[in-house]
Parts: sequence; structure tokens; C-alpha cells
Amino acid sequence: MSENTRRNVERIPFTVNGRTYTPPDEPVVVICVDGSEPAYHEEALAAGRMPWLAGLRASGAISDWPALSAMPALTNPNNLSIATGHPPRVHGISGNYILDPDTGEEVLMNDKRFLRVPTIFAVANAVGYDVAVVTAKDKLRRLLGAGLVESGPSLEGSGDFVEPVRRGICFSAEYADSATERTNGIGDVLELVGRPLADVYSADLSEFVLAAGVKILADRRPDLMYLSLTDYIQHKHAPGSEAANDFYGMLDHWAQQLHDLGAVVVITADHGMSAKTDESGRARVIFVQEEVERVLGQEGIARVILPITDPYTVHHGALGSFASVYLTADADAALVGSALGQLTGIQAVLTRADASERYGLPADRIGDLVVLAEEGYALGKNAAWHDLSGLDAPLRSHGALGELRIPFIINRPLPRPADLPVAHLGDIGEGPTACVYNYDAFWMATTALSRSGDSVGSVRG
Repeated sequence: MSENTRRNVERIPFTVNGRTYTPPDEPVVVICVDGSEPAYHEEALAAGRMPWLAGLRASGAISDWPALSAMPALTNPNNLSIATGHPPRVHGISGNYILDPDTGEEVLMNDKRFLRVPTIFAVANAVGYDVAVVTAKDKLRRLLGAGLVESGPSLEGSGDFVEPVRRGICFSAEYADSATERTNGIGDVLELVGRPLADVYSADLSEFVLAAGVKILADRRPDLMYLSLTDYIQHKHAPGSEAANDFYGMLDHWAQQLHDLGAVVVITADHGMSAKTDESGRARVIFVQEEVERVLGQEGIARVILPITDPYTVHHGALGSFASVYLTADADAALVGSALGQLTGIQAVLTRADASERYGLPADRIGDLVVLAEEGYALGKNAAWHDLSGLDAPLRSHGALGELRIPFIINRPLPRPADLPVAHLGDIGEGPTACVYNYDAFWMATTALSRSGDSVGSVRG
């Protein structure tokens, strides 16, 4: 990508995973605000902390719709859903952590080998558009950079991994000091952005991503840009708190700069966030492994995987709302499912087939049973497995139906799409009926925008 210029690329449509994208003349920037339930920006708006967004609402120059994330409501699956335009059943990333069906080992799902289809970024890059991706945490960099700055799934669908025909930009704020032209498509990032390396456990990490996005947009004018933030603030601070309002005021500041540079800006999230404590602030946790072993009367007959697990457990202690239970062949799955479903705090227990069908999950990468916690509860493995020493605030976490509701804001007025069918999901809590998923973000900002003279209708195309 050449500096200080935007190439005169014909605005040709391109198709990725069955969806066709027609970029507008303006650059498109999608911001994924990690863990952003809608109450966060609504409270910040009410406090007068988001003047740019308030101005857009007042002028009507905005699309501001209720939206849902994909299941599970976790970081890796939803970032890859946004990046591919589809739920996890298509792209294969079912969590942050997985029981690898090929090896039987528990591993982090940060390796691009788990990715089954190309990303929007890879295909846009291949057809000649300039693409830049900046993530807060490095765990997403290799997944989102596959096919953009390093080998990724074949664009022809062969299943092979191939090197990109040209290179874009992809780096993390976490390791911005070590980004190079050879590896990341850009070097000297700290000097470019004019900010020091941020601590991974800070709001500064997200601000670095946004500041980098503004600088790259001003200097290099990419056609498509994706900025993925961290949920450090959302795990620690409730909507309307001073720290949360400060964060959303910061987001508003940088989003306005992207807007002022002429970008189509989409603000959405990978998932929401819920308090997982009782009135006294004590965490309400159901230890699933212990409960399964109690029901079956023996140890070692089940294996519980918590897909929220990632390298950054100071946020949440690996306690989320979604669990996969793998049972031995002689275990009574129906008995286990029935017993777990009767526990206070359990919203649903589904078989592998039912969970895959309802929630668009890859069946080979979830357990025999899928367990979902109610909004105010968290799921653990057993008490000894979790290190909660790093938690310095009441537990807030995510993963299941109580954390599906998210914002979806575009700085352009578009016709509202039709309501999504949601009855099959189960109880997703109170709120307006959603009309988009987060993984519709790039389609809405490209193809839907180009069709904006007509009714958008369905966003499945």
C-alpha cells in the first residue's frame, strides 16, 4: 500500500463466502468495540460524553439499529464472523479455546489453521483494494491477517493455505513496537502513531488502535479498514460509570476524526457484557465439571471446555456463560442434560446437533452438550481450575444469550432492514427486535450503501 495516496481502483464488486460486496468511493472503517452492550453508549450519550454521535442522531444522518452478535458471544468467533460475513458454522472459529478434535488436546483457538474460509479482507486485497486491520490484542492478529499479510485459506475454496498475491496491513497494538513491513505490511508504528506502547490491561490499548486507524486513514487512505478494540473497561466497569463514560467519550473523539476524514464508519461489537454477581458483589458461578461428576457419580467421565478461556484471564478468570461438555461413550447424556438444566442459573442445555442448528456453530468443534448460563450467572470448570486472584472488580462476563444484544451504528442514513427471526434463539432478554447481525457490518457499509436508493430488505445477500 503506497503512502499518502489512494490508488484509482475501479469500484468492482467482489464475492466472499457467497456474499457480494461493492465498496463505495469513500473508505469504509468498521470499529468492533469489544464487550459493548448498548447501554454503554446510551449512558455516555445521556451524560453528554459523545457529542459527535449525539449530533448525528440530532441531524438524522445516521443508521442506528438494534443488532445481535453470533453465538457464542465471545471475541474470536465474532471477530471472525465480522471478517467473513457469516456465523461460526461457516468460518469454523467456535471459541477462544477448543478441544481440538484432531488431537484431543485443549488449545487456544488463535491459530489460523482453524480458519475454514477466506476473510473479506483477503479477497478485497486480492482483487486490488487496499486493506488495513488493527487489533488491540495479538490473539486476533494471525486469524484476521490470514490471506492479507500471510498465508490463508485459498480464495478458490480448495482448503489449501496459500500466500496472498499482494499485501495489506495487519498488526496488533499489543505488539505495535515489533511490527515490520515484512510481517505486518507496516513498520515504525509507534513513531507513526505518536503514542507509546500501551499496557494490554488498559483502556490505552483500545485508544492506540483508534489513533492508529486515524493516522493510517489520513496517510494511506485504505479502502477497507477494521479496528478491533479490547473489553478491559467493559469487564471492570458497568454502563454509566465514570470509567465507562470516559472510554466512550474517547471512542466518540476518534470516530469523529474518521468521519471528518470522509470515511463510512460502522460502530458495532463482538458481544455484550453482563454482571455475574449477586447483590453483595459475590460472583455467581456454576462449576459444570463438578456438577457432571456429581450426576454421574464418578470422575474422568466428562471433560468441560470453557471457550472464553484466552491468554488474558485477568479480565474474567476464564468464567463465561457458555460451556461445552464432552462425555465418554458410556455416559448418559440425557441424564446429564436433564440434571444440569434443573440447576438455578442454567438457561439451557442443548445437544450438539441442536446447538449447531440453532446457533450456527460448527458441530465438530463443540461438545456433546452445550450449556448456557442465565444472564446473571457464570460457568466454570471446577473451583481449583480458576485463578481469580487478578479480579479486582465484581465479575462481569459474557458468552451466551444474555450477551447477544449489541449496537450497530453507521454514519450514513440507510433504510432499516427487516427484523431478524429470533424465536429459535431462546430468551435473549428485553429489548427492541434486532434487524442485523454484527457480521453484516461490511455488507451494510458497502453493498447496502450502494443500493441505498432502494429498500435494503434482507441483508442475507
